[in-house]
Amino acid sequence: MLSLYRCLLHLYPAAYRYEYGDEMAGVFSDVHTETSGKGLSPRAALLLREFAGLLHGALEEHSRAITGSHLFLPARRFTMRSQFRFPKATPVLMAVILAGVILTIEKATAIEESLPLAYPGQLPPIRPEHFTFFPAMAVIFLSAYAAAVIGWAVLFALRRSGVHRLSEMPDATRK
Repeated sequence: MLSLYRCLLHLYPAAYRYEYGDEMAGVFSDVHTETSGKGLSPRAALLLREFAGLLHGALEEHSRAITGSHLFLPARRFTMRSQFRFPKATPVLMAVILAGVILTIEKATAIEESLPLAYPGQLPPIRPEHFTFFPAMAVIFLSAYAAAVIGWAVLFALRRSGVHRLSEMPDATRK
């Protein structure tokens, strides 16, 4: 099966096959070895899934090589997207949600401390909450923010982010 898979890898463009072919064959070999002890149904499902994915991927890569974009509808199962990014408002919304949870915990603690243990029939007024956790979290957030600002200021002052140094490093694969 591995030899058939390696032959079908030649359906991919040469550059793609050169970069990913050995890794794809290795993964297929590992998965095929893992399912070899199982019954005929799991092995048949594996082969069908892998060969369908291989054919779909080869068509996608050829279309991308020719046109620069994917012509076919991408199957979610066979495509990976590395360009996912969180919206810019995500950290702010997460901080607001965290603050709401912390305030709720503080209020629940104040209510719990107000309830008498010995006389459950009489309920005294609820004492105002004493913010113990919220100021500590605020100090942690402010110190992390201050550290980030200091780090950014140092990088800005040096006008370096380190990315340019990566482009100057020698390539270990070239000899």
